[in-house]
Amino acid sequence: MTQTLQIGRGPLVLVVAGCLAVGSLGTYFLLNRQAVNAPPSPHAAAPLEPASAGAKGDAVITLTPEAVARAGIEIAAVTTSTGGGRLRIPAIVQPNGYRAVVVTPVVAGRIMRVLVELGQHVQRGQTLAEIYSPELADAQTQYISARAELDAHERDLRRTEKLVEIGSASRQELEKIHAEHTAAESMLQSRRSRLMLLGMTESLVANLSSSPQVASTVRVPAPLDGVITVRTANIGLNVDPSASLFTVVDLLNVWLVGELYERDLARVRIGSTATVTTSAFPQLRLAGKVSYIDPEIRGDTRTAQLRVEVPNPGRQLRLGMYVDMEVGEPGGVSDVLMIPRTAVQMVGDRTVVYLANPAMPGQYLEREVKLGDASGDGIQVLSGVAVHDKVVTKGSFSVRAERDRVGTGAASPIGSGAVQTIRVMVSEKGFEPARMSLRAGVPARLTFVRTTDATCATEVVIPSLDIKRPLPLNQPVDIEFAPNKAGDVAFACGIGMFSGTLVVQ
Repeated sequence: MTQTLQIGRGPLVLVVAGCLAVGSLGTYFLLNRQAVNAPPSPHAAAPLEPASAGAKGDAVITLTPEAVARAGIEIAAVTTSTGGGRLRIPAIVQPNGYRAVVVTPVVAGRIMRVLVELGQHVQRGQTLAEIYSPELADAQTQYISARAELDAHERDLRRTEKLVEIGSASRQELEKIHAEHTAAESMLQSRRSRLMLLGMTESLVANLSSSPQVASTVRVPAPLDGVITVRTANIGLNVDPSASLFTVVDLLNVWLVGELYERDLARVRIGSTATVTTSAFPQLRLAGKVSYIDPEIRGDTRTAQLRVEVPNPGRQLRLGMYVDMEVGEPGGVSDVLMIPRTAVQMVGDRTVVYLANPAMPGQYLEREVKLGDASGDGIQVLSGVAVHDKVVTKGSFSVRAERDRVGTGAASPIGSGAVQTIRVMVSEKGFEPARMSLRAGVPARLTFVRTTDATCATEVVIPSLDIKRPLPLNQPVDIEFAPNKAGDVAFACGIGMFSGTLVVQ
């Protein structure tokens, strides 16, 4: 008798599913083994490798094409620049103290004429103003009187000498006349010297013999060739010998005054060469030498004043203008690596840049760097990158934000939880960026980096948080706080000239 085995519907389904699972696993392992043993495709994208030494342990951040486009990311190659071993110091153009003269009148009186204007070029001896002076007229009258008295004594002396020869006068009378004649000569010489001090020339004094020749106007001459930089003289103004009427400055040679940090004193000496550039005239390069280093260090800034003297034949350098000086010992020039300032970000207490992988768009390597001196929109890199590495410039903060979002690498916590970080550059333009957004309830870290001495923002003040911090040059300063509620948090420099806003949302 034949027996029929009947299997329920439920067990049948389980058997079929098990067979399918076993077949899928076998297929997966077979394909995987073939993929491992297969040679690499020549068109496959290479993973991001360290582009220069010291990259071990660097974090890799990957962005989608949409995120790259949204952030507007731009990259630039690390370049070289001549100037290693030399210092870049911002300076201010000042007049050469040995070629700037304050002009004062030699006599009291009233200004009758002013013959020059502010900013006018003058030559030595040129009349700047004329002053009516009763004192000058009185001095000339006294000189004429003394000269007439001396003439009378000379006639008496000759007559007495003749009388003594014929015995009609005594030797005592002759000696008395000699003494009076000597006194009259001394008086005339004194009156003559006074006229010379009041500005009269020798020829004018020599021709002064009668009252109609008396002049009451004193001319004020230019003491040197130069430019009128200060004019306080106006018609009708009563002045005395201590009054300052004009300042004449020779602008063909000027001083550039900057601040030399204590740590850099060994790199510069009197006589060191200097190359001067200015943003006002990009093609202008002037050569000079260090002529003075202040022997005293300022206690508040730890700097000493440094002065470079340069020729200014075209007078392009104006007083008060900002310039850049590259100062150092002769023969100390070499190539240094430079990157844009916008490429630099702060991660905790580390200074980093993001290197782009040219073989795999959207992949970026976080690289810690050591920075040197800043120059214009660039900054020197002492270590961490190599020439021709591609660094993210525009949009580097977006890469930095993605790094924090995915938790790549360690971030310094404030208590616990994630930290939102913002890096603020402090330049001659102020705080960059000056307006930033933060999320309420998330701890925040602001990192300020001052990159120039040509700014008043040497400290940052956040009044609502009762925070005031100094900003040393090229040294990151972290300010950590917890924005607990929405609103605007204002911050500014110490004197309030530059300001910014944190928008807490």
